[in-house]
Amino acid sequence: MLCGNEALVYGALLAGCDAYFGYPITPAGEIIECAAKKFPELGRVFIQAESEIGSINMVMGAAAAGQRAMTASSGLGISLMQEAVSYLAGMEIPCVIADITRSGPGIGNISVEQSDYFQIVKGGGHGGYRCPVFAPASAQEMCDMAFRAFDTAEKYRTPVYILTDGMIGQMMESVILPEPLEKSAPAPYSLTPGNARTNHFTSIYLEAEELEKKNEALLAKYREMEANDQDAELWKTDDAEIVLVAYGIMSRLAKNAVNELRERGIKAGLVRPKLLFPFPKDALNALVDRAKKFICVELSGGQMIEDVKLAIECRRPVELIHRVGGKLISVEELVAGVKALA
Repeated sequence: MLCGNEALVYGALLAGCDAYFGYPITPAGEIIECAAKKFPELGRVFIQAESEIGSINMVMGAAAAGQRAMTASSGLGISLMQEAVSYLAGMEIPCVIADITRSGPGIGNISVEQSDYFQIVKGGGHGGYRCPVFAPASAQEMCDMAFRAFDTAEKYRTPVYILTDGMIGQMMESVILPEPLEKSAPAPYSLTPGNARTNHFTSIYLEAEELEKKNEALLAKYREMEANDQDAELWKTDDAEIVLVAYGIMSRLAKNAVNELRERGIKAGLVRPKLLFPFPKDALNALVDRAKKFICVELSGGQMIEDVKLAIECRRPVELIHRVGGKLISVEELVAGVKALA
């Protein structure tokens, strides 16, 4: 029995994470608390940094030296990390960052919301970079996706985000732990003292042609992700005329709503993105011919809805059911909202 935030730490450790650097923030607090206990127990590095800026730069240093490193925070702390994340993307240094979203903007409150979608999925910092974004919807997936995230980070040499909400982070569920990975040697691109070819990383290119070549290589990598790494759960979509799209805690409530809608004669289904980048546009496009309408269910003013519209090229109506400020949409509210829109 683990809460989602604890399960994330277990998944990271079993994936061979060598070091955790972080700074406390609600509703991600259980992550740093669990890491502070478990990492030293296993001979791994744990450091509570002086700030979120300090923690992400420590991640950068450890990851550049070939170690599997991670941090976690919530919206406010993630904002402070954005400059370093852009550097990590530009230098192609792999690491894992978890964002357990709280309500905003500003300080907001510590209640559940999904308001960080734009910040995480659209890059966040300066420059034209993208990061793979896992979207767990259970404690089990918090563990499994943390486990997978390190392989994805190293495969593409990129920062990888795990984005979920405070409800998934703090709810407690049974978790089946994966088998631990064998400790791997530092990657060949990591810093090697004394080797002139591998003793530095850089993201500064003073010649326009040189920077263009670098950025085109990054864009090709992001296109490869979009071609090969889309992932979504399809729930009762085989004959669905109304397709709900939701992630995180709202996807779990949406499943119950789909069941109730079908009992009332409405052929509803659910597409749950497991990765928000690359977005599962192929899964959505496969439903366009049958579906009459798509409905995004979000705990924000409507952020993911833009990607749904782009994915299906606006060939069907796309509506929004949402709440903001830290309150969940109940199954009853969702059913009523879908019935009204249908």
